[in-house]
Amino acid sequence: MTLLTDAQRQQARQWIEDGMKLSEFQKRVEAEFGLKMTYMEVRFLVDDLKVVPKDPEPAPVLPAPPVEAVPESPLVPGKLAVSVDAVTKPGMAVSGKVTFSDGKKAVWYVDQYGRPGLVAEEPGYRPSREDLQEFQLALDKELTRMGM
Repeated sequence: MTLLTDAQRQQARQWIEDGMKLSEFQKRVEAEFGLKMTYMEVRFLVDDLKVVPKDPEPAPVLPAPPVEAVPESPLVPGKLAVSVDAVTKPGMAVSGKVTFSDGKKAVWYVDQYGRPGLVAEEPGYRPSREDLQEFQLALDKELTRMGM
């Protein structure tokens, strides 16, 4: 491989420090210095120059388009209502919300291992045994309706 002059080495080092991609760097070395190099030779040159190519800037995260929510069961006072999230919570197989007969609300989920969970909005809240049984039946009905 042909050696670069000190001025060329400094210029090449600056290009990499400025964030130039290796493919662009390879073309620039050929155009500016007249050195045709393989990609592997370019990698060795960058290593010899003791510079580290910068990682590309991450693409901006665009907001997700709005997802149409699955309509919740109509809330009738004294009745339990169960809904399934249109977008499942991360790490879960399925998730949703429940409003118990006393009007208290909770988030429910089934994790990837099939373990169920229930997190009430009000700390320490525990639904009645009847509400839990009705919740299980309503959830089973709703998931069956959705093909799960």
